[in-house]
Amino acid sequence: MRTLRYALLMLALCGSGRAALPPLIDREAFFGEVQIADAQISPDGRYLSFVKPYQGVRNIWVKKTTEPFSAAKPVSAETHRPIPGYFWSRDGRYLLYVQDHDGDENFNVYAIDPADPPASGREVPPTRNITDAKGARAEIYELPRNEPDIMFVGLNDRDKAWHDLYRVRISTGERTLIRKNTERIAGWTFDHQGRLRLALRTTDAGDTEILRVDQDAFARIYSCDITEECWPVGFDPDNRLVYLHANKGVNLAALVLLDPASGAVSPVESDPLQRDDLSGVLFSEVTDRPIATLYQDDRVRIYWKDAKFAADYRWLKARCGDAELAFGAHTRDENLFVVFAHGDVEPGKTYLFDRTRRTLQLQFQEREEIPRAALAPMQSIRYKSVDGTEIQAYLTLPKGVPPKELPLIVWPHGGPWARDTWGFRREPQFFANRGYAVLQPNFRASTGFGKAFLNAGNGQWGRRMQEDVTAGVHYLIAQGTVDPKRVGIAGISYGGYATLAGVAFTPDVYAAAVSIVGPSNLNTLLAAIPPYWESFRRIMYLRMGDPGTPEGRKLLSEESPLNSATRIRAPLMVVQGANDPRVNKRESDQIVIAARDHGVPVEYLVAPDEGHGFARPVNNLAMVSEMEKFLAAHLGGRYQQSMPPEVAARVREITVDPKSVVLAGNPPGQL
Repeated sequence: MRTLRYALLMLALCGSGRAALPPLIDREAFFGEVQIADAQISPDGRYLSFVKPYQGVRNIWVKKTTEPFSAAKPVSAETHRPIPGYFWSRDGRYLLYVQDHDGDENFNVYAIDPADPPASGREVPPTRNITDAKGARAEIYELPRNEPDIMFVGLNDRDKAWHDLYRVRISTGERTLIRKNTERIAGWTFDHQGRLRLALRTTDAGDTEILRVDQDAFARIYSCDITEECWPVGFDPDNRLVYLHANKGVNLAALVLLDPASGAVSPVESDPLQRDDLSGVLFSEVTDRPIATLYQDDRVRIYWKDAKFAADYRWLKARCGDAELAFGAHTRDENLFVVFAHGDVEPGKTYLFDRTRRTLQLQFQEREEIPRAALAPMQSIRYKSVDGTEIQAYLTLPKGVPPKELPLIVWPHGGPWARDTWGFRREPQFFANRGYAVLQPNFRASTGFGKAFLNAGNGQWGRRMQEDVTAGVHYLIAQGTVDPKRVGIAGISYGGYATLAGVAFTPDVYAAAVSIVGPSNLNTLLAAIPPYWESFRRIMYLRMGDPGTPEGRKLLSEESPLNSATRIRAPLMVVQGANDPRVNKRESDQIVIAARDHGVPVEYLVAPDEGHGFARPVNNLAMVSEMEKFLAAHLGGRYQQSMPPEVAARVREITVDPKSVVLAGNPPGQL
């Protein structure tokens, strides 16, 4: 029956409207290995670095700034897992990057001297692990300007929950313990001269304290409670005052100045439109003054503080049109900048901008193989939830067909304490190209919309937060945009939870669902979170439910899709990384068994070499191909059938142990 239904749907798509459809873009163009990206200029301006495949894996390449890209050479040789990101040391001598093992999130820091000769029998210089921590996680806090061979790094090799502070010499890997973390310190702040000035501490109650670091002790100079936010963003030019992002006593997060000596606070700026939280501050490393403040509205709003940078931005906008612009890596004198131009239908163009000469040179287009004309615009919409709360969302409609009676995929974001933003996004564009409308709702508990909106999600997993998602579906159905019988839901992490909650709590809404690393049992989720999340354990309890209390366990059980698995009727696909340290594989095992035991058709895919999210493109391709086929069969989208066998082999259906299932009533920690 499924095969017949799929064939009939495909015949319908091949009717008279087919000629108006954009070309079917190969899934590899979206999810395969990026061919070139992430350009950075060295601090002295001599070199341009970027990532591209080397022997099939994403690695770092370098060329002289004046050379063509054909002269570039690889300097790293990761053979298994792509390099997730990298940067130059302060003096431009080293390239630094972090890497974990198959998604376990135990990151180490690696250093490369591009000037070193290749190792024996190799084409690239040697790579050194300069933190070399076994079974521990490194966190980079600071690269001081006045000591370019030094990094300040946190390591949790002594205590898995808290990172001790080390001074690491890049050239040798020599490390010196600066502070043993026995005070629940969640972060450290240094001034422009590389001096340790502040610490961020989480109290047992979950409040945040900003501490002045004295020679032998800490002094509390500022605090905000568990429902608020406060953290340092940088010192002023004199190293006397520190800028904070804070929403203490107000709804919208703002920029304030704190005097570490006295604790006195003075306001600097909040959103001029009084709509959004402060989302960022750009600083000049030449003057140490703010260049601009940013607010993430439907699209980013920028308020310039530096007249020269404002003029540069206007000059760039005149040449880059409607694209959003971002200033990237730059030379020490801030004359040469890497500039990124991107938009909803533009995956990204990378330029080199010379501020003195006012020249703008295109370096490359990211994912050039994607035909831009075939991409679909993303629009911001607003609708009312069940209780009247306004929800902002992004809607992407497929090109070439009338916006009527379309199949829909709801794609809730992860976090959930995050938000979706305007711009090119792989999943919405991929699904829109397959004929689906795609809804990305910023449900309550999303960040950026103010403290009240964020805290309105406390205790509301699967409740008000889920109603905000469902309300978006009903809104589009009422508009005539969506076919109520062809609504699917899919997402990653919290988006995977929202997927499971959608089919368990509102089984009449969805015709198919794909949960990717999504938790199904909130009691077991909280019992298995990584120990280095200890600094925000209390805030998770506030936002989700406290498993240490009977009321909290009851709330978590009620909000767990696993305990309503008997209500699931929609066909379900579950995707999991075997090494996920955040959402343990058992979260997926449990819901797969429970749904199958009640007759729900479930497809279960596991990548044995991934964690929370798939880093390896070959795994992404395998997952997306199976998801594409699954959704087309149940919702009627277009499907690109061919996929190389070696890609298909990356994911596999597994048999799970029925003992993995933990239903309501089990105490936290009992798996």
